[in-house]
Amino acid sequence: MRSTTRYLAMGLASVMLAACSHKDKDAPLAFVPADTPYVVANLEIMDDSTQKALLAQADAQLPSQLAQMDAAADRLATRDPDAARLLRALRAEFNGKTVESFAQSAGLDLKGHSAFYGLGLAPVLRFQLSDPAAFEAFVGRLEIAYGKKLDVASEGKQSYRKYVSAASGTELILATVDKQAVAALLPANPTQAMLREALGLDRPQKSLQDDGRLATLAKAKGYNKWLVGELDLTRALPLAFGGKDALVGAIMKAHAVAESAKTGEPVANQLQTSPACSTDAARIAARVPTISFGYTRLDAKHQDGRMDIALADDISKAFVGLKVDLPGLGNTGTAPFDLSLALPVSNLRTFWLAQADAVAAKPFACPALTDLNDGFAKLGPAMQKAAIPPFGDLLGVRIAMDSLSPNANSSLPSFSGRLVLATSNPSGLLAMGQMMVPALAQLKPSNDGKPVALPQQMAGMLGQPAWAAMGDKALALGVGAGEDAKLADTLKEPGGSAGQMSRMHLSGAMYLEWVQLMAQKVDSLTAAANAMSKSDETATDKTDSDDSTRQAAAMAARSKAQFAAMKLQAERIDSIDAEMHVDGSGMVITSQTVLK
Repeated sequence: MRSTTRYLAMGLASVMLAACSHKDKDAPLAFVPADTPYVVANLEIMDDSTQKALLAQADAQLPSQLAQMDAAADRLATRDPDAARLLRALRAEFNGKTVESFAQSAGLDLKGHSAFYGLGLAPVLRFQLSDPAAFEAFVGRLEIAYGKKLDVASEGKQSYRKYVSAASGTELILATVDKQAVAALLPANPTQAMLREALGLDRPQKSLQDDGRLATLAKAKGYNKWLVGELDLTRALPLAFGGKDALVGAIMKAHAVAESAKTGEPVANQLQTSPACSTDAARIAARVPTISFGYTRLDAKHQDGRMDIALADDISKAFVGLKVDLPGLGNTGTAPFDLSLALPVSNLRTFWLAQADAVAAKPFACPALTDLNDGFAKLGPAMQKAAIPPFGDLLGVRIAMDSLSPNANSSLPSFSGRLVLATSNPSGLLAMGQMMVPALAQLKPSNDGKPVALPQQMAGMLGQPAWAAMGDKALALGVGAGEDAKLADTLKEPGGSAGQMSRMHLSGAMYLEWVQLMAQKVDSLTAAANAMSKSDETATDKTDSDDSTRQAAAMAARSKAQFAAMKLQAERIDSIDAEMHVDGSGMVITSQTVLK
């Protein structure tokens, strides 16, 4: 019997070892502490077709990202010129390259694993390399563009490069460790323990790979294993406010030193942290413990994602069973832009009054959070006013836009579409509108959904014909030719299902029209600003004028580049749909993007 038991135990051990043997002990997740406050990682490698689709999307977004890097460098230039030069050096590496060609030139393995995570709140990026020598050459090119060598240091036998920013109290480190690259933003002069863990010389007592949390999360939420992310606010917020996180402490100290130089306020006084801050931060985090996200579908034509926001039980219970009678909330949108938003004022008022009462009964004691006390103190009276009809009867709003185009005769674009206001008292809402706008006094819609033309005075203000219609639970306004024929059916569309709070549909054509209209608006504002600048040149110092003109020109160029990138991206989109609802665990936001 004893030998049988021994053999059975040996057999079970063999099975467990075989099951665990597939884990790569040097995979990026093996270096991530299980208690990290945030992480984004890939658990599996994408197939070729999926990777090709994602790279195409990344290339479409790249010009906009580069314009943002330029803007960030410009903002840094005055307070940290060295950091601005380093950022510009990195940005120059993308010149004339796609994302894939950049990765190849930097030795990054697009078929490898990677992880972005926190040692406390200090961010660490670890990714596998296809060519470590190419990565070293990439860092060398950065140094040439930067204008000087990065400092070289070592920990044991492991060397690394670093850039120390006295202005922010931080230290950027770059290292090649075996066939992985490591980039981390640490407090300046980090402890040896923190440095060794960032470099991977010391492993965490328990890693996220051992923990298996991301794999479990992906299975529970339906995330593809190509990308899974989680933000644990129960860990992150106490670190951010509790005064114990090394990176936050270093940044705060650098700020305090600079402030002390200007005002004379002792650094020690500025760095005092109330013990209540950790408690208050944990209290807030208990209301929204975690946020997770991932792709649910990813191929050449589809990019579907999901975000889950965990909520305290009492928050979820307040909305999980709520059905909002907003016509259209229960349908997939059909108009080029179709947005339905549940705003059940009565339910929201009850919920927020309870939150205000809870804060009043136990105010936040942390100095950094006392503004919340004032905010909730004002929220109570505001919610009481919201109960006054007809606002207290409001259930939701829907905007369905059928067309949008430039208007040569106005600064505002031409449009056509419908506005739906769901309310438990549509006749009361209409009466309020008639009191505020006397021209509507003659409007007498019945509650059968039949459209009634707005008075000519109102239609003239809108620049096109308009109609109103009323149903049992909503008022609707149609603006533009042909919209009257849609109002009755619009009012008959189904309301939301239990817990449904919002949905949106946006066609690629409408998205493109928006981008072009915004670009034209920015161009006209830039032209007006340039004209004003030239007219002021004689009244101001020429040096200041020239500097102002250069800054304006640079800003205009960045805006132009961003809109050009947005236009390229919009041209690839067929449609975007999104939906938000509350279930027993919290809030769920899903999106579906269909590409041409």
